Amino acid sequence: MIPNYKYKPGIYYTATFIVTYVLWFAGAYVSFHDDSGLYMLIMLPGLMAPFLISLVMIFVSKNSDLVKDFINRLINLRLIEPKMLPVFFLLMPFSVLVSIFLSLPFGGSVSQFQLAEDFSFSAGFVPVLLLLILAASFEELGWRGYAFDSLQSRHTYFKASLIFSILWSLWHFPMMFVNNSYQYEIFQENIWYGVNFFVSIIPMGMIISWICIKNGKSIPAAILFHLLTNLSQEVLNISQTTKCIQTFVLFVIAAAIIAYDKELFFSEKHLAGGAN
Repeated sequence: MIPNYKYKPGIYYTATFIVTYVLWFAGAYVSFHDDSGLYMLIMLPGLMAPFLISLVMIFVSKNSDLVKDFINRLINLRLIEPKMLPVFFLLMPFSVLVSIFLSLPFGGSVSQFQLAEDFSFSAGFVPVLLLLILAASFEELGWRGYAFDSLQSRHTYFKASLIFSILWSLWHFPMMFVNNSYQYEIFQENIWYGVNFFVSIIPMGMIISWICIKNGKSIPAAILFHLLTNLSQEVLNISQTTKCIQTFVLFVIAAAIIAYDKELFFSEKHLAGGAN
């Protein structure tokens, strides 16, 4: 932990949720009354909120060690462990393929192995691929820049990861009211598909937190894995039923990671002498 600095998770998450919710609910309203797609001009600042508030918390602290740590984790690519690269590129595609195979005995179609013809949602005037890149970037710049550290300064990595994952899931709540958004589309199709989306974020948050920790808390590492996660959900013609199966697969993967690295997840060494 950063010496002589007391993290303020309460202030950070309260500010992030208020700013994001106000902007996204406003954007949701406009999305049903404006066919031009300009509602994204309101949605994008909400997406940037985790990052912008992290910057405020870091630089207003006037703690040089906190600032240097953030900059180092942002630009120092040597923090990324080469042995972790196969995990980066293969874990999420593997979970998708396994989920499709598991869906077949339950009536899933083999056509799910085919490449998707288009993205599963729209984003106003913003190209969907660009939105996926922006989402991965701005979210992880905030979550890994300040948010997660603020939790792990007070809790074990397991508890911090679990709390973060639940908060990350709830942070997406306004999206299900935004016309044509992915969350809106699946809730309209079946409420349980929508519920599955929020539940699936919990094991995903645990996995991304582990990836980040194992790579020296590298922010680019978290961004890369988050982006590959987003893309893996869109590349194949995977059904929502199979995505429910994938949630189960992700819980199994997260549990296996925790069991494999339980000393890391449940250690309190990083709390010793911390400023809490």
